[in-house]
Amino acid sequence: MRGYFGIGVERISKSVNVGTLMRTAHAFGAGFVFSVDAVYSEREGGKSDTSDATGHVPYYAFPDVDGMVLPEGCDLVGIELLDDADDLPSFRHPRRAAYVLGPERGVLSPEMIERCAYTVKIPMRFSVNLGIAGAIVMYDRLLNLGRYPARPLTPGAPLEELPEHAFGPPRLRRALERHRAAPPGEALDDASA
Repeated sequence: MRGYFGIGVERISKSVNVGTLMRTAHAFGAGFVFSVDAVYSEREGGKSDTSDATGHVPYYAFPDVDGMVLPEGCDLVGIELLDDADDLPSFRHPRRAAYVLGPERGVLSPEMIERCAYTVKIPMRFSVNLGIAGAIVMYDRLLNLGRYPARPLTPGAPLEELPEHAFGPPRLRRALERHRAAPPGEALDDASA
């Protein structure tokens, strides 16, 4: 899968929930994890983060929304049950994304929602545990951007294998071949241009 993603939380009070999310992010291959204005103790979070995610994946603890720094070109995607949020099954994930989930018994702050390029909701009757919501989003990203064969129309596994990826010749090699194929006078002009 091309691109990268990070996932984090805002204003969380239960370190065990953060630990669960970090462990799941580690399992799904997150490039980084983060928290914003959150109470996180590695000792408490470690009770559910049995993979020691922060020992393998960069962890950033931002004091507030204004202090949050993301990689250049990285789209922030808020995961929240908002009426005007996009439904997750219809959402095309950005190649470079950071997902942020809100606090237990609360929602993302207005400042965080303002920072988001997109807000997405998981269509359900009521909210689920933070770790479960994060896992659903990361799994959906994998389905959306991963390279898998199309699902069959009938129950069961795909009927066709995914074709092998075919690499084209490098661009530089193609340019050199065109350059060499040109008449001598033209090739010299192309090289000096």
